Amino acid sequence: MNQLGSKILETPRLLLRPFRASDAEQAFANWMSDSAVTRFLTWEPHSDLSFTRELLALWEEEAQSPETYHWAIVWKENGEAAGDISVVAADMRSESAAVGYCLSRVLWGKGVMTEALSRVVEYLFGEVGFYRIEAKHAAENAASGRVMEKCGFQKEGVLRAAYRLLGTGERVDLAVRAVLRPEWEQRRAK
Repeated sequence: MNQLGSKILETPRLLLRPFRASDAEQAFANWMSDSAVTRFLTWEPHSDLSFTRELLALWEEEAQSPETYHWAIVWKENGEAAGDISVVAADMRSESAAVGYCLSRVLWGKGVMTEALSRVVEYLFGEVGFYRIEAKHAAENAASGRVMEKCGFQKEGVLRAAYRLLGTGERVDLAVRAVLRPEWEQRRAK
């Protein structure tokens, strides 16, 4: 494994780069304060821009570590930070990573997250050397599951009532999906 950290990655429409403290206003306005975006996430919408500023300053510091894989999703068309994608957990012994992501509601349904996740998966397998990449989503969040499927993630199972939504307290099932490096290599070869 090569611990390479959050190198700048590009796609036709996106720039994936480490967060900067100066992204706070855009992050707050574009997705971090939006309850629709955060509905299925592990954190509640930000109600105070100062909290977002402090968080992004921390993320900017963390980006210096080669063990951190966390990117701002920048929409090239307007240069704005429009989302977040990261490795939320990694096990170097087993060469496995868990990814998470969120995106501004104005870009939903345009293939943006599929584009970002595909590029991150390519980097994590092709350059960093992970063997397995997994992700979980609330079973009722079908759009997130479709993003994963388009990127080659196979459904492995459902964890019943495994997550409690912060906004409502409702317990939801979590679908677990993963892609293995040989599967990714086979898809690339086609």
